[in-house]
Amino acid sequence: MDNASLVLGIVGLFAWFLPIIGLPVNITGLILGVKSKSKATKNGKATAGIVMTIIGLAATIVNASIGAFMGSQGLF
Repeated sequence: MDNASLVLGIVGLFAWFLPIIGLPVNITGLILGVKSKSKATKNGKATAGIVMTIIGLAATIVNASIGAFMGSQGLF
């Protein structure tokens, strides 16, 4: 599962451009990373996956918020 978290973290760093894709990818990667970190003794990949998914999740939320604000103001 640590490999899956790492891969989803990398994909999530690119998927934040489209929040509808980035949000589920990053949340899934975060869940897998946390589960993997609690089970593994060597958890470097899990930690890297968690960090990348948190960065991707923050970028996704900021992007979605800016898009919602611009849409509500009629700036699109």
